[in-house]
Amino acid sequence: MQGSRVVLVILALGFACAGVLLYFAPHKPKPADPVAGPPVPPSVLPLPTLQPAETKSSSEPPRVTETHEAHPFAVEEKTGPKEERPKPRPKLIERPKSKAKWPMYRGGPELLGIAEGTLPDALTLRWTFKTEAQVSSSAAIENNIVYVGSFDNRVYAIDLGNGQEVWRYETESAVQASPLVLEGVVYAGSADANLYALDAVTGKLKWKAQTGAKILGSPNLTASPEGKQPWILTGSYDNSMHCFDSVDGKEVWSFQTGNYINGSPAVSDGKTVFGGCDGVLHVITVKDGQEANACPVGSYIAGSAALTGGRAYFGHYGNRLVCMDIVKGEPVWSYGDQDLPFFSSPAVTKDRVVVGGRDKRVHCIERETGKQVWTFETKEKVDSSPVVCGDKVVVGSDDGRLYVLKLADGKLVWSYEIGGAISASPAVGDGLVVIGSDDGNVYCFEEKK
Repeated sequence: MQGSRVVLVILALGFACAGVLLYFAPHKPKPADPVAGPPVPPSVLPLPTLQPAETKSSSEPPRVTETHEAHPFAVEEKTGPKEERPKPRPKLIERPKSKAKWPMYRGGPELLGIAEGTLPDALTLRWTFKTEAQVSSSAAIENNIVYVGSFDNRVYAIDLGNGQEVWRYETESAVQASPLVLEGVVYAGSADANLYALDAVTGKLKWKAQTGAKILGSPNLTASPEGKQPWILTGSYDNSMHCFDSVDGKEVWSFQTGNYINGSPAVSDGKTVFGGCDGVLHVITVKDGQEANACPVGSYIAGSAALTGGRAYFGHYGNRLVCMDIVKGEPVWSYGDQDLPFFSSPAVTKDRVVVGGRDKRVHCIERETGKQVWTFETKEKVDSSPVVCGDKVVVGSDDGRLYVLKLADGKLVWSYEIGGAISASPAVGDGLVVIGSDDGNVYCFEEKK
């Protein structure tokens, strides 16, 4: 009996030892499933498929909202990658239609640079519209639409209220010239040598007329002798001033000069007046394209003349601003106290002449005597042509700022730092200012409330 108990104890101890050995024995992995393949480490597991974000049709223009003024050299803070989330479309601000009217370069056929109404003492940015190249074309405003050209070869129509694109038309070269809007048609010259007539509502081509070289100056209009449809005048680098029928684009006449025509022709009392790189101020009778007078000044006339009361006011590369009697062909006065030229076109009021200079200053001169009233100094050249609105002057500078000055004494009222050079001239109306910049943007400013 005692022997059998010993045997049972020995067997129990044997089974216990075997269990311990099995528990601590190395584990062999289960063979891989021959169909599913080997197990994949967690570090290389496939990522979940992401659904692409919803995109809008490329034909739909981008929505533009008001932006706040920012320092042009501000650097965006980088905080590492963030989770991208769909951006809500900004809500457009609906505004009542504006009464602003600035249908052409300098505001009217005489190129006087005078805007109706008044401007507030402080402005704020209403919207910014981005083109794809610099904008030296001055805007035109008609029926609540802004029309402007760009070095990206296009003419744009932009809603004045919210800055949205209405349409665009592509030419074959840069559009430096300012558009002219007349009876539902937009006329714009291009460096591709063509003058384009576009439907103001749709942007569709009505006709185009070819000159012999690039067109950089803005077109102007004049009545035809029969009093029917207007004629369109434009200068070209083929050395000629061209007159086209506004309806079908047929050439009525052309006048050959001795060199390039860079500026725009001024029109008043049946005459058109323009200068060029031949150093002559030409006076042409619009009914037949014949020269009525030629006034040599001995230097390039790159800008445009303002024409009123039988006198033309213009600057030239001889560093002078001239008041010329176009009937006598003689200067009434000549102004200049700097060693740099005038490229800007002057604004002419009943008693003042205001012009920008490449000496970095804005000059105000007595209209009758040519004596200096005041100057205002910027930080770079002023090729932008000033506009006078009420008791204020609006002008841009290559220093990247838009300035509002007092007409009476030239004191600074307000300025805005865009950053890019401003060689374009402002379009002004109904308390609004629209201007382009070399940074490729068109800016619209309104009263600050």
